[in-house]
Amino acid sequence: MTPEERAQALLDQADGAGRGLLKRLASSLDGDEPLRRALVRLGRARGADLPEGAWAWPAKRLLRMARGREHSSRQRLNPVMRDEAFTCAHCGHQVPPQGRTARDHCPRCLRSRHVDRVPGDRAEDCGGLLDPVRIELRHGETLIHYRCRSCGANRVNRALLDGGDPDRWEEVMRVCQESGVPR
Repeated sequence: MTPEERAQALLDQADGAGRGLLKRLASSLDGDEPLRRALVRLGRARGADLPEGAWAWPAKRLLRMARGREHSSRQRLNPVMRDEAFTCAHCGHQVPPQGRTARDHCPRCLRSRHVDRVPGDRAEDCGGLLDPVRIELRHGETLIHYRCRSCGANRVNRALLDGGDPDRWEEVMRVCQESGVPR
């Protein structure tokens, strides 16, 4: 088996590996410079940013970096708490901050904007209008399912049915009827 084939097999095993397995797999790199160099070449082909001398790095770090997942592992996955006032792009209603949780849709028409990849991050470039398409009742919460008019993406937001300026119950019920959720 060539060093490239061995390096590919090692990367295939390392892709789904946890820390312990990754450490055991990295031990096969000890003292095998051709395998290390092949791993660097394959890692670069996967988009990993490996400098010239990367083959001499500690084995576990080299294997971890050669997987080419560094960029995706740095993407935010947890919500960002944002409680901001905004003007509804659909009906023009001035929506105040909720005060206890982030408000991300209009309480009058239930419309929202497609501005988040992860709730609150404001990292989505689309900016299209999110239309409510169905309501779901799950674990005591009312969830509003949306579809973006511009890109077709689907999103889910919690309905706010209490507190200051709650979602209009009539609008929630209208969406419930259209989506077939029993009242």
